[in-house]
Amino acid sequence: MPGSAFHSRWSPHFEGQIDPLKLAEHIAADSPFDRELAQVRVYRGLPDGSKDPKGCSAARRQIAAWQALDPRVLVFPRPLSYPHGWPDSHKPGEKPREKGIDVSLAIDFAVLAVTRQYDVGVLMSTDTDLKPALEAIPLLAAGRAFPRAEVAAWSGEGQRRRISLGGNKPYCHWLDKTTYSVVCDHTDYSDSALS
Repeated sequence: MPGSAFHSRWSPHFEGQIDPLKLAEHIAADSPFDRELAQVRVYRGLPDGSKDPKGCSAARRQIAAWQALDPRVLVFPRPLSYPHGWPDSHKPGEKPREKGIDVSLAIDFAVLAVTRQYDVGVLMSTDTDLKPALEAIPLLAAGRAFPRAEVAAWSGEGQRRRISLGGNKPYCHWLDKTTYSVVCDHTDYSDSALS
């Protein structure tokens, strides 16, 4: 996450956000090959409106803003999973968690490759649960140049993590603080005046 790479833990809650379209345009332009950006797919958790109305409203404003950027930006939200008793009586330190995001993303990444909806898919995540999707792409290509999988990852002070597949590493678009300063989004989506 750019927040932990480029901000302190005391930074405002909205620091570390990115504009997905600007990020995707940067990644497409970063390639040594001539690339055309076809689609930007964002997979994220969505707070429950009855358990976290403010968080739900902020997430919906953010999703609406992302989708208003360009018709190529598609957002796939999934409900967050809440600890038992949330928010009144849960264990200390427990927080809502994203559930099913990695499975949804992995399935789409593979299905879109099988149906030849992309030549090059760039996966931006450090979640090792996504390795099988990356490993499947060369098998689907069956010796052909396409489809091909690449990854993108943040490279900040003390942080340089990417999904690795052992000896067969997909090309990685390393994104540094300079890139982050171009693609960051400082909007406070919890501000109801944005509605």
